[in-house]
Amino acid sequence: MHLTIDEVRHVAELAKLRLSEAELALYAEQLSAILEYAASLQQVDTSHVAPTPYVLPLVNVMAVDAPAPSLDNDTALRNAPDQAEGFFRVRAVFEE
Repeated sequence: MHLTIDEVRHVAELAKLRLSEAELALYAEQLSAILEYAASLQQVDTSHVAPTPYVLPLVNVMAVDAPAPSLDNDTALRNAPDQAEGFFRVRAVFEE
């Protein structure tokens, strides 16, 4: 499947990307190659291959839940854009 420059421009606009004409041409070529490769994979006969939901063994990857010291208030607020009396100050969400 060959993508046109206009199709790539449309996708770039949806993704809010500003691309130059050179980038549009490059990405049209690269994305077309990816789609052609994906289409060639669709032609592979996999009827003799059993469905494989997981290619790696399932293991629990959660970290140990160990208590650790938390940030002190001054450190937590150090980069806050707005703070007051030791708290983060944010714009009101609901008007009363």
